[in-house]
Amino acid sequence: MVTLIAADQQEACTGVSTTRELYGRFRQLIHEGGKFLVIGLLGTIVTFGVANVMPHHGASDYLAITVATIVATIVTYVGNRYWTFSHRQGQGNTRDTVVFFILNGVGLLIYYACLWFRDLAGLDGKLWYNVALIVGTGLGTLFRFWSYRKWVWVAVAEQPPAVTGPESVEMLAEELAGAAEVVGRGPAPAHAPARERTPASHRRT
Repeated sequence: MVTLIAADQQEACTGVSTTRELYGRFRQLIHEGGKFLVIGLLGTIVTFGVANVMPHHGASDYLAITVATIVATIVTYVGNRYWTFSHRQGQGNTRDTVVFFILNGVGLLIYYACLWFRDLAGLDGKLWYNVALIVGTGLGTLFRFWSYRKWVWVAVAEQPPAVTGPESVEMLAEELAGAAEVVGRGPAPAHAPARERTPASHRRT
């Protein structure tokens, strides 16, 4: 009975340790993903709002989604630059901005593709227009998250943590002890010159 309980406890500890290791490995990705989704939700609200208002004023669906994407790109750039990826190292504000807008241009092409498939299928009406926007938003979000991390804001190389506390004191004590041992030995003795060999004729018999 005791053996079974111990085995169960060991298995539970192993499971907890594995969960912690997985969380530690993907911790940054999880945090970035959560923040990115919040900013993405804000951008989606802006996109759908502008894209649904403009057709009522005579704009085409393609023009509406174009203007909506531009406005949402400005909003999401500020949010991602100064919140989602604020801990990452950019390549310069000008370069980051240009690449960011280029990648969002690719996202706009994804919207165009979804609207084109809608037109190809002959699905008219506001419902199918918003369905195309939803599909385009999903595909575009995945593309943006991957591309931002890869080309816009790269990860900063992690520095080894500084040793503090009792460990640092112990390491310092070991170094001082080693230095004292070297000083206590003094200079290394010079090698004595080799004794000259006495010729065999001078040896005493």
